[in-house]
This record gives sequence, structure tokens and C-alpha cells, in this order.
Amino acid sequence: MAPLSSPSCDVLVIGGGPGGTALSAELAARGLSVRQVAPHPPRPFPATYGAWLGELPAWAQGCAEQVWTDVRVYTGSPVTPLGQPYALLDNAALLRTLRGRADWTWTQGRAMHAERRGTGWTVGGESGAVWHARLIVDASGHGALVSSVRFPGGPALQTAYGVVARFRRPPVTPGSMVWMDYRTPAPELRRGEATFLYAMHLGADRYFVEETSLIARPAPTRDELRRRLLARLDAQGTPPRGIESEEWVAFPMNAQAPAPGPVLAYGAAAGRVHPVSGFQVAGALADAPGVADAVTAALRRSEDSLGDDAAAAGWAALWPPERRAAREVHLLGVGALLGLDRSTLPHFFRTFFDLPPREWTAFLHPGTDAGSLARTMLRVFAQTGGRVRLPLARAALAHPAVSSRALAAAAGLKV
Repeated sequence: MAPLSSPSCDVLVIGGGPGGTALSAELAARGLSVRQVAPHPPRPFPATYGAWLGELPAWAQGCAEQVWTDVRVYTGSPVTPLGQPYALLDNAALLRTLRGRADWTWTQGRAMHAERRGTGWTVGGESGAVWHARLIVDASGHGALVSSVRFPGGPALQTAYGVVARFRRPPVTPGSMVWMDYRTPAPELRRGEATFLYAMHLGADRYFVEETSLIARPAPTRDELRRRLLARLDAQGTPPRGIESEEWVAFPMNAQAPAPGPVLAYGAAAGRVHPVSGFQVAGALADAPGVADAVTAALRRSEDSLGDDAAAAGWAALWPPERRAAREVHLLGVGALLGLDRSTLPHFFRTFFDLPPREWTAFLHPGTDAGSLARTMLRVFAQTGGRVRLPLARAALAHPAVSSRALAAAAGLKV
């Protein structure tokens, strides 16, 4: 039987998550023919996506299901109020808004391999499907079908198990969002990796509660985090009385900025997960217009050629030199977090969130420059105790690409 071939398009986007969908919408809005290939038809994104409201593009802020101004961190006692509004995205509204921005073809299928043919690319799918395009964008997530992301020392994962449930007694203060709670009310929480509670009051007696390991190698398993979450809730006297849904996430946090290649990657497939917070969606929504501009201009300059120039332009927009330098500084911070033992993590974050809000907010923002990041890291180093300073110093000495001298240089200090 002959392959089921489809007409050629300008750009084929692999993956059906919010990043790939946002880029598809922006490319199509600029007049390019776009095919998005995903294993499922268009449907609301299944994961729970939270973001600092100010990091979302203005149009995406309208897709917030809920916004909290009472945002808290517990690294001991008392609570640290963060004073920055935090949003839970309405995934159905986000998809609906993106699909309404332009017209493009959504194809249900699974891309299996890609190869150059003539002046374009041929992508083979399941059941003999074949698609043709001038440029391929791999937005398939952490599995990255085509692109390749490297993780120094091996992947270090963030893992989390959470539930949406109803409670007779509130597990967190009603009306609040808890970004990080490192308190350990149960013996189970005082053993193994340090984990924290991430929680949202969804209204009435409904809450989303999630036990999270920020970054670890090896990482806690789903079963372990489930046990820890239930132990926490039981110890508080707030066991769930009815679980509506469960969520499990596991993804690498320590991606290096990837080398550009003939296939453009996007979102998590391009290593754009924030190495300290694990956030990615707000950055992917914000990056899409600039990447789409660069790709569109390059494709229009060379109508009859392969999309190599477009891929190079997209990579340059996604990972400019200043962003690559910032990633190296962030990876230094990742090395420090991996070197901290469970007893020092709460102390580290207490020092971090005691910084002026503009400084810790900038450190967590995906677009902050290397110099600002380095200055914040040095301030944390100066203000924290010896138990935290030693792992930070070790990380600076051990990092394969960033030395303490380079860190100081990035911060604008004499070396």
C-alpha cells in the first residue's frame, strides 16, 4: 500500500502541548502554512499550569482560571508572603484562545522519523502517514523526537504527585496559594529527599495539593510522593474526603542550552524549562511571537531552499548569546541545589525569599540576564549561613562551564 502522503506545508510542528500550539498559532498568523501533528485531537491541555501573572503575555492573562494575591512560602515559621499575584491557567480557555488566533491544520498522528528529501523534509508517521514541510519544529516535550538536549551529569528531575480533592477541613489557609511549604508535620517527611507542598484553594471545599521534589538525582517516585502527601495531610488533620483527579509529573530541570541544528526545537524539547522553578509554559507563550517573526522572515527570504536558514533564525531568537550565558549561571545554581542536604534547603529558600522581591522575581523570570542572576546568587551566598555556603562554593568549583571567577565576572565584580 502506498504511503498516505499529504500536501507540503511551510512548517510542520510536532507536539500538541501549549508551547507547540502557541508557536503554530503565531506562524499561521504570519501567513505561513502550518501543520501541527499530535497524538490526539485538539483538547484542553491535561497538566496543571501555574505561572506568575506578570510573566504571562497580556492576552494569556485573560486565560487565567483563578488568580491569587495571597501567595505564601513556608520555610519555617512564620510564613513569608510573596506579594506577587499567581495564576492558574484555564487550559480549555488557553487552547480556545490559541486556536482562535489563526487557521492551521491539526493532524492527529504520531511522528516517528524525519529525513531530508530534495528541498524539504519528509516526516513519517504511524500507519504509513507521510508529511512534507520546509521546516520541522520539534515541540514534543521532554522526550524530544528529533532534537537532542544534554543534561550535565545526567538528568536531574523535578517530580510531583498531586490531587484535586474535597476536604472537610482546609489543608491550607482558605483563599491562599502556597507556592512552597517545607514544614514537616509527619515523620515520613523527615526522611529521604526534602519535599514540599504546593497547594491552591480552588473555591469552597476544593483544593489542589501536590507533594513536590524540586530537583533530585535520583528523584522520588510517584508512590513515594503519594505516601508523603497523604502522610502530610493526615498529620495536619486534613485528609481528603473525595479525590476528583490525580496528577503525576516528572521532567528534567538541568538542560544545557542546546546546539542549533537543522530541526528547530521549541519549549521543553529546546531545553527551555526553568532550571530553578521548573516553569516553562509562560516562557513558551512569551517567546512564540519573536521566534515566529524570525522563522517567517527567513522562509520568505529563501522561498525555494531548505529551511536551514529558518531553523538557524529560530534558534537565534530562542537562544541568543545572552540567554545562553544566563543558562550557565542558572546551572551553577542547579549544582548548588543538588549539593544541599534536606536540612539546608529550607534555610536556602528562606534567604532567597528574604531578598527584595524585585531580585528573587527576576531570578525566577525566564528572560533575566546573566549578570543580574550572578549578582543575586552572590547576595544569597553572602547572606546565608555556612551550611549553605559550602555547597554553593563546591558547585562553583565543580561546574563544567562556569567557575566562581566567571560568576564574579558576570556579576560585574573585579576578579
